[in-house]
Amino acid sequence: MKILALTSQKGGSGKTTLAGHLAVAAESAGAGPVALIDTDPQGSLTDWWNAREAATPAFISASVPTLAGDLERARDLGFGLVVIDTPPAITDMIEHVIALSDLIAIPTRPSPHDLRAAGTTISMVEAAGKPLVFVINGANPRARITGEAAVVLSQHGTVAPVTVHQRTDFAASMIDGRTVQELPRAERSSDEIARLWDYIDGRFRKESGTTMMADGFAKLAGRPSGGASHWTAAR
Repeated sequence: MKILALTSQKGGSGKTTLAGHLAVAAESAGAGPVALIDTDPQGSLTDWWNAREAATPAFISASVPTLAGDLERARDLGFGLVVIDTPPAITDMIEHVIALSDLIAIPTRPSPHDLRAAGTTISMVEAAGKPLVFVINGANPRARITGEAAVVLSQHGTVAPVTVHQRTDFAASMIDGRTVQELPRAERSSDEIARLWDYIDGRFRKESGTTMMADGFAKLAGRPSGGASHWTAAR
């Protein structure tokens, strides 16, 4: 089971929208079963899921104190992916989520405020020794700052090669529990999400291969390898 956390100190970066969209895209691509966890007290992802008519993805009602156990329960039940949404803050809770995750996605809008706010999140992820990927989100395709943001972020980590652009269909889909992939006439947005998931799935495979190699070298050297409830799956 893989665990993807979306985190950013900056509010309005699009964490919740991307969490829901990536979970649905992953399920559609055969990476499921997929489950969502909402650790943001505001509960926007929970509200989106409650408005959703489709049976997937599942939803785990978890709290930070029980998170490790809830994730183990998800693993035991056969989930292939868990996507965790987090609040726009830097707290011990975020640190705990990062420590339990396999990959951290940091959505960043191409603005000076967002770029400055990413620093604390980057430090926290690096301190935990976790792989990260920046996702440029809410971009204007004609704005030069989008490319400039990618250059700045690339100095601190990998930038996803797929940029998610600002379009009204993203907001429209979140109103009633859908995603752009489930809306008519949203082909460009749908394609961005599908390609973004393909990239993240590739990152999971890459990180998994790196871990397996590290474990193999540790065994050859005779060293131990390192590693990093209430439950609901229905409304």
